[in-house]
Amino acid sequence: MEELKLTQEWDKVFPKSDKVEHSKVTFHNRYGITLAADLYIPKNVEGKLAAIAVCGPFGAVKEQASGLYAQTMAERGFLTMAFDPSFTGESGGKPRYMASPDINTEDFQAAVDFLSLHEKADPERIGIIGICGWGGMALNAAALDTRIKATVASTMYDMTRVNAKGYFDAEDSEEARYEKKQAMNAQRLEDYRSGTYALGGGVVDPLPEDAPFFVKDYHDYYKTKRGYHARSLNSNGGWNITGCMSFLNQPILKYSNEIRSAVLIMHGEKAHSCYFSRDAYADMVKDNPYADNKELLIIPGAVHTDLYDGGGKDAIPFDKMEEFFTENLK
Repeated sequence: MEELKLTQEWDKVFPKSDKVEHSKVTFHNRYGITLAADLYIPKNVEGKLAAIAVCGPFGAVKEQASGLYAQTMAERGFLTMAFDPSFTGESGGKPRYMASPDINTEDFQAAVDFLSLHEKADPERIGIIGICGWGGMALNAAALDTRIKATVASTMYDMTRVNAKGYFDAEDSEEARYEKKQAMNAQRLEDYRSGTYALGGGVVDPLPEDAPFFVKDYHDYYKTKRGYHARSLNSNGGWNITGCMSFLNQPILKYSNEIRSAVLIMHGEKAHSCYFSRDAYADMVKDNPYADNKELLIIPGAVHTDLYDGGGKDAIPFDKMEEFFTENLK
């Protein structure tokens, strides 16, 4: 495996818990990329534990929302791991700041590989949590990986849908997609000529007065002390301009209605992105003989980033998540 230089100091955007043991670990996916993760193990527990891998949001790092989810679920008795996806954070993979519906789904499966073989984990009781763009990746992984017994998708994005159709499907036309492809292919030549990959820019800063609410919502998390992190793409220069190119014609949720394992999709009622979860849930249960263990939870009054860190109003339903995983990771 590629040797990674991991930060050993506590540099999360949330306080360290005294109820869990924390350590840095690495694992690799089937493309040979080495991934970096924070492992959280509840203290004073015996026997094999149910285990959960956590990732997201899209463009975030494990020191942000995914780490908060992982640490909190470890406090509730689960062995958990929050990891940086390929090409981002402390994980390996070059060039940097690329995304792939295939590789990023594989990242979740590689995390399941690692947890399945961990001495303190029960390989028959493994779940995953995907936040924002990794909510869609989590559903895609659940459709592919029969080892995953329970999945939570929180404040999810379908990244293939938003890239191909724009926000609220406002750019869902052949012409609009052609223009996007044309611009990205022109950028490929610029990148090849320069030998570098131009960044698309993270969350806009300074914030224009007329910015849409969801842009203000992202700014409030990624660009302030609430959630800023030096390794977060969204907090800084963002993905490569061509980083998400393959999302344009590779839908990730094609077989979501064949998921047999338990799924909880949860989203804020006021989130601009809530339509992703509503539609993903409807598609997942349609003609699915295993629909009884699927649930859509809409959280009153919550916006998109409220499910990153609670939004100062305890919006993340950790009690519900604990109940869900306890029931389905027996």
